[in-house]
Amino acid sequence: MEIHLSIGQNHCFELREALLVYRDRQSSFITRHDVLVQKSGPPTLGPVQPLTLAFVESLMRSLGGSVQAEVLPANILAKADRMIVWWTPARSRQMFYENAEGKASDLNGRIFPQPPLVWKVASGELSVRALAVNKRPQATTTLAVAPFWNLSDDGRVCTGTMRRPESATVAAIPAWERGFYESAFTHANVGRLTRHEGGFEGLWESLKGKRRRFPTESLIQLPQMLGQFVRGEQGNHAH
Repeated sequence: MEIHLSIGQNHCFELREALLVYRDRQSSFITRHDVLVQKSGPPTLGPVQPLTLAFVESLMRSLGGSVQAEVLPANILAKADRMIVWWTPARSRQMFYENAEGKASDLNGRIFPQPPLVWKVASGELSVRALAVNKRPQATTTLAVAPFWNLSDDGRVCTGTMRRPESATVAAIPAWERGFYESAFTHANVGRLTRHEGGFEGLWESLKGKRRRFPTESLIQLPQMLGQFVRGEQGNHAH
């Protein structure tokens, strides 16, 4: 029995190996098997083979092609194959609001001072956290809630119609930031986004068109540290 897959005119793939994934509620492991093709009958799996690092690296290269090395600028905090984490200092950016109930409509298109931010792109998803201090964070630096609409509790951005790059590279960073700010902020995904006495709308109303710094004392501090954010680990409760 011959098993193959043809793609176009230049490639003909034969079934050679299989990976089986075993899971429970907390963990998983993978076994590797040779595929034994028989003259009659379906293919069968051979004995378990060790899943070596060399095999995994070879598989990643065959799936993603060769990855070119990049020179990492100082704003990069972490980099992996499909992940990049960077930070931006306090600055001013234009923001757009589009809420069905008309909330924050007078903020639409205005320029606002921004807090220093930590950005993470992993497997095509964008997450954002804020920083209380305007300097490059360390692994143990605690993070804060980024006071924006369209964000979930864990900092992930509800991208909606946001224009997103396809890669997690240094070159793609400006496009990720541009996509975030140029898309409309439409709704709040969490209950509390700021310690400001006027709430979310009061905070941004006080900042529209202003040149002063973002009031970092209005940020909601988290127990989550930068290292945990990079690894995808969550903190417990906000302060």
